[in-house]
Amino acid sequence: MDVTWAPDVLGDGYEVATLPLAADDEGPVVASLVRHTAPTPEPVRPSRAVLYLHGWSDYFFQTAVAEHWAALGAAFYALDLRKYGRSLLPHQTPGYVDDLATYREDIGAALAVVRAEIGANGRVMLVGHSTGGLVASLWAHYNPDAVHGVVLNSPWLELQGSSVMRHLSGPAVARLARFTPRTALPNIDPGFYDRTLSTRTGGEWTYDERWRPTPSFPVRAGWLRAVMAGHARVARGLSITAPVLTLLSARSHISPVWSDEMRSADIVLEVDQLARRAVQLGPNVTVVRIAGGVHDLSLSAPPVRERYFAEIARWTAAYGWS
Repeated sequence: MDVTWAPDVLGDGYEVATLPLAADDEGPVVASLVRHTAPTPEPVRPSRAVLYLHGWSDYFFQTAVAEHWAALGAAFYALDLRKYGRSLLPHQTPGYVDDLATYREDIGAALAVVRAEIGANGRVMLVGHSTGGLVASLWAHYNPDAVHGVVLNSPWLELQGSSVMRHLSGPAVARLARFTPRTALPNIDPGFYDRTLSTRTGGEWTYDERWRPTPSFPVRAGWLRAVMAGHARVARGLSITAPVLTLLSARSHISPVWSDEMRSADIVLEVDQLARRAVQLGPNVTVVRIAGGVHDLSLSAPPVRERYFAEIARWTAAYGWS
């Protein structure tokens, strides 16, 4: 696929290309592919690449992730999925799809560009965070042998509260989704996760709050039904042929009351539950728990972040690109 690269909002070392997709009921649709352009240690074009998928109400801004993979000799690409971040158009409902399979078009378009740039025999690894981890897992299951490894950063593999909660809430969500799929559900985001990350509130990170708002984009019934269908599929077991690395915080701390403990735990998802689901993704799954990690492990405190990247490097040396 021929694309036009332009300077990205992240500045030097990053470029973005707009990928046109099929229109939907809201009108024109695009995805945005970001690439890291800083030189890698290899003197020739890399024969390995990473494609990164962001989470819910998010976009790619985690430059340390790109730099880590580049240091390992891989070309790095990140995909802002349709209706998120760089891909969000004025007429669109942010983040909305009613079937996670819709993202097959986005991922397919991005991989066509990646493979054109690294060569037909290049090896590709799929990396996903949170909802992006769920999307990546399902895509890898339905596209066996299409990638050579899958790395999941706190993947959203089950509804908070376990499958029991999914079964109890599923019928009500399904009814709403059938008749008014874009109905916004009550927003229960207290802003604590943003508080742990943002430089405004003692965190380390600055990001575009149009694309990563607090509270999050409204959760809509049709979208939540799609996510719950993905959780149900994971619960039945997947068959990802590539080796899978799942990285999670060592603990969760989910509470309606703020605590500084939230700066060193996953306060979005229940990590023990995710660890149990992770082993159902395929025959070759490694699960690593990171003490002190927040929900996006790459945004954790520096020592924790270093451990996260070190675990990826160690696993990649053993299983990656195989």
